[in-house]
Amino acid sequence: QVQLVESGGGLVQAGGSLRLSCATSGRTFSSYSMGWFRRAPRKERELVAAISRSDATSYSDSVKGRFTISRDNAKNTVYLQMSSLKPEDTAVYYCAADSLGLIFTSDYEYDYWGKGTLVTVSS
Repeated sequence: QVQLVESGGGLVQAGGSLRLSCATSGRTFSSYSMGWFRRAPRKERELVAAISRSDATSYSDSVKGRFTISRDNAKNTVYLQMSSLKPEDTAVYYCAADSLGLIFTSDYEYDYWGKGTLVTVSS
C-alpha cells in the first residue's frame, strides 16, 4: 500500500507562485509514475501534469509553460511548481501514483491517491 500526502497549497494572488509537494511512503517510489490532478468547483477532475518513472513529462495545455512537475526519488517526493497563477487555477490538487510507471492521462489508471490540497488564486 502506498500513501500519498500533499502539501503546499494555500491562497495566492494572481501572477504568484506556489510549489506543491507530495510525499509518498513505500520503497518503490522510483518505479511509479506520478500525476497531479485538480478538481475545480463544479468541474470534473483533470490531469494537470504527470511524470513517468524515466522522467518523461506531460502537461495539460492550460498549464503548459507555467507549471513544472519534478520528482526526487531519494526523498520519495514529487513536486509541482506553479507560476503565473490565474484565478482559473483555483482547485483542489491531488497527487496520484501508478505502479506501471507510465504516463496516463485518465484518473482511473492511477492506483493510489492523496487527499488533496486546496489552491486558491485571487484576482
